[in-house]
Amino acid sequence: MELLKRNPLVIFFESLKSRSQAGVGIAILLAVIIAMIWANSPFNEYYTRFIQTEITLQINEFVLSESLVHWVNDGLMAVFFLFVGLELKRELLGGKLSDPRKAILPIGAAIGGMLVPALFYMLFNYGTVSQSGWGIPMATDIAFALGILSLFGNRVPIALKVFLVALAIVDDLGAVLVIAVFYSSGISGMDLFHGFLFFLVLLGGNYLGVRNTWFYALLGIAGVWLAFFFSGVHPTVAGILIAFAIPGRVKISEKQYLKDLNKLHQRFLDAQPIQGSFVSERQLEILEEIKSKTNDATTPLQKIEHGLSPVVGFFILPIFALVNAGIHIHGDIPNILSQDISLGIAFGLIAGKFIGITGAAWILLKLKIAELGENITWGQICGVALLAGIGFTMSFFVTDLAFQNEELKFVAKLSILFTSTVAGILGSLVIWISSKSKYENYT
Repeated sequence: MELLKRNPLVIFFESLKSRSQAGVGIAILLAVIIAMIWANSPFNEYYTRFIQTEITLQINEFVLSESLVHWVNDGLMAVFFLFVGLELKRELLGGKLSDPRKAILPIGAAIGGMLVPALFYMLFNYGTVSQSGWGIPMATDIAFALGILSLFGNRVPIALKVFLVALAIVDDLGAVLVIAVFYSSGISGMDLFHGFLFFLVLLGGNYLGVRNTWFYALLGIAGVWLAFFFSGVHPTVAGILIAFAIPGRVKISEKQYLKDLNKLHQRFLDAQPIQGSFVSERQLEILEEIKSKTNDATTPLQKIEHGLSPVVGFFILPIFALVNAGIHIHGDIPNILSQDISLGIAFGLIAGKFIGITGAAWILLKLKIAELGENITWGQICGVALLAGIGFTMSFFVTDLAFQNEELKFVAKLSILFTSTVAGILGSLVIWISSKSKYENYT
């Protein structure tokens, strides 16, 4: 295991992954900047036309027509939550959340980081027209937070990144539950029944050993997602359900795969080659068998997650930011940021996240229920708690579900932009200061 950790290729790929996370954060930031400049330029009318562009899907008499912003929020974000669900299932089966003692700290911190911000928000907004926005400060923009943390490179321990990833995944799952229970309306029981029926078919396919990704993709989109879309329950919930139905176990063990691969390798060497750049029929058969064995040694879950990763990071989330972050700033800004809704979001995302995450972590560690990851300092935990206050895309998402009134949406989104920026700066400073001396000791 030690040799694997020191392997230059492993280090190289870890470096690429870190750069990719940082790249996703930068891509989202650029999308936010473009949206803000566009919405506040003389061409802001074209921005409104762009996000309200009608896109129609028609198959015979079946017609589904929605604006671009609705297709992104109801369709593309369902794919994002599918990705989150796949990540969560993988972590539960054999990752950061598979060991209860290691999982309890980020899970507890995530729960604290959702409940306390909601309480802070309600302190300012209970009994007002804006009280339905209590879910806004509960959300964390996982891509942005991880992107910023990745910029620190080896100044922060791997265990801290693991803690943030696990915390953010649980946070996203909590957001889905909140959306499903509190931000769904006009529910159609029959459509919901159809959705769960298709979900059971997917589970049945998993149980029977169906590993074809198209089976899960087609039934997931045309069955589960579409039924949830018409049911009144937000279709992003369908993404999580589909993810949990996708097989997460290999067909053959790693030991058996290596054994079969060695045999096939030898058979390939023994096969009679032909002249030129082509392989012989026998060699082609062996190569196809190698592909089949490789397919059996990997899980459909990981293959889909791997394929979705760049799509979600560099397309879906930036597009979501582009069509949702274009806030036309107007009016008395200091007055807007001092309104109850703004104060609820600001105190929720910064003070609420900080107190909820660090408080829950301190209690769990004090009771010796959980353990702190290797080389993590309390200063770094505080920094991550502040980074979790970056709401951005997820808070925007909940805002659109929580409010129908456009003025309330404007106030909330302006507060989210301002507060998330402050949270990102504060979190970065705390992590930089708390990691600086430790990094210098290593070097």
